[in-house]
Amino acid sequence: MRKQLLKLAFLALCPLLAAQEAMNNDSVIKLVKAGLSENLIITTINSSPGSFDTSTTGLIALKQGGASDKVISAILMKAAGAAPGLTVTATAQVSGSALPPGITDVGVYYKDKNGAWQAMLPEIVNFKTGGVLKSIASAGIVKGDLNGHINGPKGKYDATFPVTLAVCVPEGTDITEYQLLRLRVNSGSREFRSVTGGVMHVSGGAARDLVEYQPQKIGPRVYQIVLLPGLGRGEYGLLPPGAGGSSNLGSNGKLYSLSILE
Repeated sequence: MRKQLLKLAFLALCPLLAAQEAMNNDSVIKLVKAGLSENLIITTINSSPGSFDTSTTGLIALKQGGASDKVISAILMKAAGAAPGLTVTATAQVSGSALPPGITDVGVYYKDKNGAWQAMLPEIVNFKTGGVLKSIASAGIVKGDLNGHINGPKGKYDATFPVTLAVCVPEGTDITEYQLLRLRVNSGSREFRSVTGGVMHVSGGAARDLVEYQPQKIGPRVYQIVLLPGLGRGEYGLLPPGAGGSSNLGSNGKLYSLSILE
């Protein structure tokens, strides 16, 4: 009982103690190893001054120290000087109505080395359903899957971890309708297998190339996505909702592609 009371007292005092000195990578790892909850660590990061190492080496050290992806995302947001992000399930809204500087319209953006948002140009992707692309796919196609084919072996943009993207969604569209995909290089092109219409509960391996991500709201209809080193190098793409249609005859759409080098 006494040990439990001491732990509760420590949890209550932790934000106050952290506020007296700047947080850094080591202090976050200490909080993780002390057994504090993910939400409490994120609250402490957001409410305290901080000086964090967000280099690839620093992020890997955080991951090896037990920090979760959500905690690392909070550190990246803090280091970037942005307001604490909100998950798409949160009820609170970001104040203000202006878009973040550099984000001017619906689309996908990446943060450059200077911390500025740059608009990404999409690539054309050919979609077919029901196994039409089976002859060129690197693995079997399940009937009803959405199968995409993009010309060329690599994406339009080279990137290194951490990769920070922003998506300005159309009015009435949810960020969860965007699919982050791992693209498979095959004979000088890239391919993926996904889900028609973004339906996530289908069976048969349709979600093979889907990558889970944690969006954070940074402005009206604008969400930030941070890709961390644990994802692994390779070819990736962000697929807007409704891009592939649902016809077995196939269709063309767009995909925002990245080639992550390290």
